[in-house]
Amino acid sequence: MGVLPKPLWQKLISCDDKNRVTLALNLLLIQAEGKNILIDTGIGNKISDKVRKIFDPSPWELLENLAKLGLKRTDIDYVILTHLHFDHAGGVAAYFDGNLELTFPEAVHIIQTKEWEIAAQPDELNRGSYNFADDLQLLSEKGKIRFIDGEYELLPGIRLELTGGHSEGMQIVWLESEGKIACYAGDIIPMDAHTHLAVNSAFDLNRQATFLAKKRILTRLQETNGILFFAHDTQKSVKEFRV
Repeated sequence: MGVLPKPLWQKLISCDDKNRVTLALNLLLIQAEGKNILIDTGIGNKISDKVRKIFDPSPWELLENLAKLGLKRTDIDYVILTHLHFDHAGGVAAYFDGNLELTFPEAVHIIQTKEWEIAAQPDELNRGSYNFADDLQLLSEKGKIRFIDGEYELLPGIRLELTGGHSEGMQIVWLESEGKIACYAGDIIPMDAHTHLAVNSAFDLNRQATFLAKKRILTRLQETNGILFFAHDTQKSVKEFRV
């Protein structure tokens, strides 16, 4: 909860005796122009004992949930990675019958160039947030990557915006369909508690950049009766705004 003191943030969300809060990994599937587009991949199934002890993650259910929608690994055409922290990009590669493979071998993975660069060679401040060797090395060698710099329109009505703030190459996804506007803000606004402008993630590299991006997002959604998708909220994955 960033710089917000615990006596204040515990009014917004509860924690356990280790000061851990429960987070969801809400990933968004978009179907447009005959394409299946996935935003982020979750934590994956390559969890080390150290990470498991710290975060106590539940089983990775992405592929099972896609199967409920009638989709296989090979049906995903694009994977938009908001950023490359392990809880968002850990599922890029996964173990299948003991073998490490790309989870979505047919997909084009869309990544901001500066995010890839910091993930490949993280400094001391960023080293704990990235795991390039396990998560991204196979993608680099065998996968399909589309590096972008700044704003980018993937398909009509699907626009990516570079915000920074949470990470060097943090990007959000804007959606427009049938006169409605929606935003998948990733870790810029990970939970409903973070719709308060002063509340940000302790992981944010640049609190001011996060604040300004959040203000732009919320202003636009409020002005347009838009929809906000939360990446980590356990109680709600969607918030609809009303003028």
